[in-house]
Amino acid sequence: MKHVFKKGADESKRVLLMLHGTGGTEQDLLPIASMIDSQASVLSVRGNVLENGMPRFFRRLQEGIFDIEDLEFRTKELHEFLNEAAEKYEFDRQHVVAIGYSNGANIAGSLLFHYEQSLKGALLFHPMVPRRGISLPSLANVPVFIGAGDNDPICLPEETSELTSLLQDAGASVKVHWESFGHQLTRSEIEAAKEWYEKTL
Repeated sequence: MKHVFKKGADESKRVLLMLHGTGGTEQDLLPIASMIDSQASVLSVRGNVLENGMPRFFRRLQEGIFDIEDLEFRTKELHEFLNEAAEKYEFDRQHVVAIGYSNGANIAGSLLFHYEQSLKGALLFHPMVPRRGISLPSLANVPVFIGAGDNDPICLPEETSELTSLLQDAGASVKVHWESFGHQLTRSEIEAAKEWYEKTL
């Protein structure tokens, strides 16, 4: 997978896995990684799927309706890529914290839904429920931050509440931060995520 890796000044810190939204690249969220934790290593990845020329992490059938078969395949692909990257760049595979926006938050959520201990924690900005009707692995001791919009037209508040319940039922500790800026990722949302990250991770 096309990516950027930046070794952090403090190798005892988490490795931040940055996952962009639809149409983004591996460069998009690098400033956010610096805002959250300027000392951590960063692995920023570009999605392998194109939708009308725009990179994504998995296909969708239409707005809000995921191609589940492709989602499963791409989630496995990303999980295995993380294993390979940990070996290549010599970081602790157990220290990966995902930070994703929109489509990137959805693939990060799918990692949590499908693979136990794939992520140490996750910061999900405007995520949807990646899968329904499956049993989640144990997410005990996995902290999750969700940034959501109470007027988000893509990720409705009900979706956020459902995702929160599913994660909590699997044992995750979940913090939801609400704003009123639609599907937009705001500075105040990132600052709330940073505060949570520093207290929690």
